[in-house]
Amino acid sequence: MQRLTIKPRNNWEDKIKEQGFLYYKDYYNEEAAYKFTSSEVDAIESATAEIFDMCLKVVEYVIDKELWEEFFIAKKYADLIKWSWKEDMMSFYGRLDLAYNGKDIKLLEFNADTPTSLLEASVVQWYWLQDYDKTKDQFNSIHEKLVAHMKVCKPYFLEGSLYFACVNNSYEDFMTVKYMQDVADQASIKNDFIYIEDVSLNQQNEFCTKEGILIKNIFKLYPYEWLLNEEFGDALLSTKDQCYWIEPAYKAILSNKMLLKYLYYLYPNSKYILPCEYSKPITNNYVKKPVYSREGANIKIVKNNYTLAESHGEYGEEGFLYQEYFEVPKFDNMTPIIGSWLIGGVAAGMGIRESNSLITDNMAKFCPHFF
Repeated sequence: MQRLTIKPRNNWEDKIKEQGFLYYKDYYNEEAAYKFTSSEVDAIESATAEIFDMCLKVVEYVIDKELWEEFFIAKKYADLIKWSWKEDMMSFYGRLDLAYNGKDIKLLEFNADTPTSLLEASVVQWYWLQDYDKTKDQFNSIHEKLVAHMKVCKPYFLEGSLYFACVNNSYEDFMTVKYMQDVADQASIKNDFIYIEDVSLNQQNEFCTKEGILIKNIFKLYPYEWLLNEEFGDALLSTKDQCYWIEPAYKAILSNKMLLKYLYYLYPNSKYILPCEYSKPITNNYVKKPVYSREGANIKIVKNNYTLAESHGEYGEEGFLYQEYFEVPKFDNMTPIIGSWLIGGVAAGMGIRESNSLITDNMAKFCPHFF
């Protein structure tokens, strides 16, 4: 893996805005690109598939052992999660965040429920490559796989539109959901948009729009740890056969950082899994991270009992995981993290985010890649 300093395309801003990428300022970086070998890409793809398989085994273990309290999930939702798992309810996507040092690949966390940086990974960097050097290749079939997977899912939707929902205060979430709507259009799926704040309940306790139109299928860019604590959380139980939520309820396990502890517990010898424990560090080199958090908040990185980096925020109420620190090489003083995408459970491509901090937060920049 190499980081190359490159020249931005002429009129690059106009080009990416035409592709629907409107939140690029101070985030998208076209002055650098990461170059991989084909064998490195093969290794990342293989690691993604193997890690995902282990993650699914953890879900099965948590359900079998009834570890709801361990995962800070209210027991009343156990049957919903079991049902979504047993019925193999529809899942569109997920993103593994991987650390790579040129030799070893390690899982940092799994953004299984509400991953973003999708449009830039699937569309924007692909069109960049066509202008930069179309003789090169890219680990990226995200868009094609999304369209194909939605077509596979289409017969399983309940009658009515597939709604796409996000909060009303995040431009990035809005554009990600709008991109997913466009994918649904290309898959010939009837769809509509709704803000999550406008999802309502009618007198029969059924999910509906503000106008009273029943919602039968809904993709939500809204995390389960919030959704299960909403006033209408109980309606998820009573309407599970009447309203299909995507991502499925079992993602409440996969998107929970307690997953990291149980991956290590079940697979202590995996070359991809870092030692991890809840509430106390295993060694004096560790990353302390909350059970639930967003955008790199409340992270602390310690090496030889010395704090290398620390971020603040509002998370940590449920406690912290202590994952062994894995050092990622810096390139031009930037630390890259690989976001490896899964579409319908299949490895589909990657995006790179880099930061001048050891913590990948909301200031990290997206860079294109090729091999």
